[in-house]
Amino acid sequence: MKVVVAGAGYAGTIAANRLAKKLADADITVVNPRVNFVERVRLHQQIAGTGSAATPLTEMLREDIAVHVGSVDKIGDGTVGLDDGTSIGFDYLVVAVGSTVTPLPGTVPVGTFEGAERARTALAGLPAGAVVTVIGGGLTGIETAAEVAEARPDLQVRVVGQTISATLSAGAQRRVRTDLESMKVQVNEDMVSEMRSTHAGNEGTVVLASGEEFHSDLTLWAIIASVPALVASSGMAVDPDGRAVVDEHLRSVTDPRVFVVGDCASVPGARFACATATPQGAHAAATLIRLAKGRKIKPFSMGYAGQAVSLGRRNGLVLACRRDDTPRRLFIAGRVGSISKETINRYAKYGSRTANYAWLPGSK
Repeated sequence: MKVVVAGAGYAGTIAANRLAKKLADADITVVNPRVNFVERVRLHQQIAGTGSAATPLTEMLREDIAVHVGSVDKIGDGTVGLDDGTSIGFDYLVVAVGSTVTPLPGTVPVGTFEGAERARTALAGLPAGAVVTVIGGGLTGIETAAEVAEARPDLQVRVVGQTISATLSAGAQRRVRTDLESMKVQVNEDMVSEMRSTHAGNEGTVVLASGEEFHSDLTLWAIIASVPALVASSGMAVDPDGRAVVDEHLRSVTDPRVFVVGDCASVPGARFACATATPQGAHAAATLIRLAKGRKIKPFSMGYAGQAVSLGRRNGLVLACRRDDTPRRLFIAGRVGSISKETINRYAKYGSRTANYAWLPGSK
């Protein structure tokens, strides 16, 4: 059986490793645009220079998995076309290309490895007193602002979002805001309407919907809300957001040989997160294994346990959630929250590398 896995993030890596572990005769090829596995949950550390988000794929994938460095440009009938003009045939395909970023002109995106590297270089060149603006009030924006503020206390850091930490409970939102303010991060609950570049570099003027304007020496875009066009451009069914429409087994409704997992899959109730992608990648592999062995396949089921956010290297918050991802009131914060968040991050990487990963079933 020939299997191609497009993307080596959390979902693609665990899918490939689980298949290789359970199907010794499977011919597995992973196609990925870079030689590294990227922990997106650590990109804020990459930016601030407090840690690395990249691990060589040779350390993450089993030895019997072939790796092709490049991108899948087109999904055909039993083949994938690559960006170098070649193609690879498949019996089954796992699409795990994740999500992408559409930044406002004049800003540096922080949701990709390449964007994080650009931000790291720009940040390192800023003099004391410079202003860094993070656009995005979600957990990515919060983590980025906090990490930069802690690593560079000589800078002025601001985070802008319509609602800061909107997915958290009211109590957790207050705690996050208090912690940001204690780190001297200025919080603006507003929307950005325009970014006017004033110099050749990264400097510019941020214009808010309220009409307020302020200078920014470096503006980071921390909103991740779109997916690559691969599935849609290949003529497969997608939802209004461009995410692949899949059945209860995570197979494309257009072609049952194609599994779509992670951020690029339209699964009801799912959010962009490694906590979503990893179970989906594992389930796709389990389904393929069952098909190969002539067993009955099972529908995908997953429930959430919580949300976690880093606030620098010594502070964090982990909020308990119901399985449908609605927040509970219970949360842990401070140093214990930081340790808990780090444990979650390490478990996600461990799961993808070893293919050993467990998750809660969805609510009934």
